[in-house]
Amino acid sequence: MSEDAPSSDRWGERLPRKLGFASAAAVLIGSTIGSGIFRTPAVVAERLDVVWLFLAAWVVGGLVAVAGALTYAELSAMMPRTGGLYVYLRRAFGKPVAFLFGWTQLLVLRPASYGAIAITCSDYLWRVVGIDGTVPVAGPVTRAQILAGVLVAVVGVINYRGIERGAWVQNVSTVLKIGALLALVVLGLASLGSPAAAVASPRDVASLSMVSAFGLAMVPVLWSYDGWSDVGYVSGEVKDPQRVLPRAFFVGASVVAVLYLAVTVAYLLVVPLSDMPGSKLIAADVASAVIGPVGVVLVSGAVALSTFGTLNGSMMTGPRIFYAMAEDGLFFRRLARVQPQYGTPGGAIILSVVLGVVFVSVRSFAELADQFVIGIWPFYALGVAAVFVLRRREPDAERPYRTWGYPLVPGLFLAAAVFLLGNYVVREPKTVLINMAVLLAGLPVYWIWKSRGAAERSDGELR
Repeated sequence: MSEDAPSSDRWGERLPRKLGFASAAAVLIGSTIGSGIFRTPAVVAERLDVVWLFLAAWVVGGLVAVAGALTYAELSAMMPRTGGLYVYLRRAFGKPVAFLFGWTQLLVLRPASYGAIAITCSDYLWRVVGIDGTVPVAGPVTRAQILAGVLVAVVGVINYRGIERGAWVQNVSTVLKIGALLALVVLGLASLGSPAAAVASPRDVASLSMVSAFGLAMVPVLWSYDGWSDVGYVSGEVKDPQRVLPRAFFVGASVVAVLYLAVTVAYLLVVPLSDMPGSKLIAADVASAVIGPVGVVLVSGAVALSTFGTLNGSMMTGPRIFYAMAEDGLFFRRLARVQPQYGTPGGAIILSVVLGVVFVSVRSFAELADQFVIGIWPFYALGVAAVFVLRRREPDAERPYRTWGYPLVPGLFLAAAVFLLGNYVVREPKTVLINMAVLLAGLPVYWIWKSRGAAERSDGELR
């Protein structure tokens, strides 16, 4: 398909629509279930050492994710275009805000996501073969980081060669990861009545602010749930989008929420909360405690496959943001070209691979996860706020689906976002300042790109 070829799509989309409901739902489920639920419980346990609060954090995270998905379902059906949140922000708040979202995705969010997911996949793959992935082999760079870079490149090649190939990997890996989570639930239930199943008593936390600790713990929880918005990025490649997208958002987010709660209960049945902070690869530790070394190999292999699927899902969705920016003239025009043989945004995929490999070489998992959550959530909140803005400004616009529970459901999401971000500003101001600096640095870049586009249009008119 030529870059300048006219589009017969109702919404002006140039990428071919090849994804049905099953693949769209798999994008959401597969992009969400990955490194988070298999690794972050240890981080959450470091910040919350009261059992009921630990479980409450996962329940609240699920409710917030479903609320966000129900809200974005309205926006996706209204604007089924490639780019998802970028498109919603552009229509509700204008190109400058949309550009800042894409700019932050480019420099921080998407590379951090690739890195955190790929490192977890790599850690579990090394564990399958009984090798310590944390050993440095090239200066400070570890085995896990090297393999993670290779994995980023592999999913890039798969998605460059067609979204149907990426969708096939996503569908298969989603089935495998759901199976892995269900197996962990069964292992947890099998441990009932054994000494290991006793839940430890909470430590003394009188000196801590329980509310503040809960807010800080929500950062890794929401990292685990992140992915509930990702199907929106491939909206321009979904068949019958106004019917399929709302269903994919709701079903996908609900399935993830139920699975996560069941798995966290299973973890608690096997590994006491007081022991979780030292359990960096908790899924494999649960299998080891219940059925021994064979269980470690099986679960580690299943987790590695599932996180590979999550990395694939992120590579399916992330490059579409840069593609949409380029179509608007706010990024290199070459990235708006559709690869003629495979019908993919090939240049944007190559850029994403390069960024992911760079980030995975220099950052740790915890740094990558925290930086991603705090960087993305202001934009998630603005996306939800877009529903309020557009309903007021464009009351007669076509809305095949309207957010269930409006305005309470999107209001719940916005309240959670304010609490999360406000608490993090107080507890981790340095990280927030770094993200703000990156964000604000995008303003002069936006004006440069805008001026450049205006100059190119003027030059074309003179000719």
